[in-house]
Amino acid sequence: MDATAAETDREPDPDQWLLLVYRVPSEPTRLRATVWRRLKALGAVYLQNSAAALPAGKNAEHALRRLRREIVDMEGSAVLLQCNALVGGQDVRALFQSARDSEYEEILDKCQDFHTGLEKEYRAEHFTYGELEENEVELVKLRNWFAKVQARDIFGAPARASAEEALGACEQALEAYAARVYLEDGDGS
Repeated sequence: MDATAAETDREPDPDQWLLLVYRVPSEPTRLRATVWRRLKALGAVYLQNSAAALPAGKNAEHALRRLRREIVDMEGSAVLLQCNALVGGQDVRALFQSARDSEYEEILDKCQDFHTGLEKEYRAEHFTYGELEENEVELVKLRNWFAKVQARDIFGAPARASAEEALGACEQALEAYAARVYLEDGDGS
């Protein structure tokens, strides 16, 4: 096994963190929003204003180094620290887990919306390939979103299993809808 595979197989150390402390110009406000969006996409959690943490790892470090350069290019300032949580590490991990659970809860909500949309198609008796394609696109979006959250969820947040199960239920519901579309079209065997 190579070093990279060994590194990804290990449970991350919950006390090893990367901390980005930064300042961006107050105007234009889009600069702050850009940094916030990038940190959110990485799964970082804010410990306080302009201080965001990620579990230590090579990918996270590379991403935060890139973001630090962007902040400096915005005429801001930033320092990236690798640190150990001497006290309160579990609080930081809990904050990180809570952020992932919130993302999974959003996915659960969207899965419910997906089912509601399919129920609407059944009630309206819309069994067309166009409707099937639209629903397939929505399912692909949900799968991709789940994959992004799962990639950030290095500690295994409690809500992951529920989100994964709900996504599976969406896939089954779409299969049933597809079968009905094929049946209505005359292709059902």
